[in-house]
Amino acid sequence: MKKIEAIIRKSKFEEVKKALHQIEVNFFSYWDVTGVGNEKQGHVYRGISYSTTDIQRRYLVIVVSDDFLERTINVLLDTASTGNVGDGKIFVSDVIEAYRIRTKESGSAGIN
Repeated sequence: MKKIEAIIRKSKFEEVKKALHQIEVNFFSYWDVTGVGNEKQGHVYRGISYSTTDIQRRYLVIVVSDDFLERTINVLLDTASTGNVGDGKIFVSDVIEAYRIRTKESGSAGIN
């Protein structure tokens, strides 16, 4: 099993959520987060200058079986991308075990 942590633009969240459901990734957790990006230059919108150093993003945590990893990553890469600086990051790590508390199932059965 793998844990996927993705930091994406808030504006892309609904599109990403819909695409994940389409590939049957039906459970994940998410939080609103603020991060610090690499871009140091401010932007001007409608005559108002604003800082881009503190960036509002959405943080997703998805645990999938190994056979779902590649398709989940591809969905994230395809749907979260705008092609601009600040699209986000994806991190993948191993999950040793998972348990469903209600049924006491473990392994892949505990996450499906």
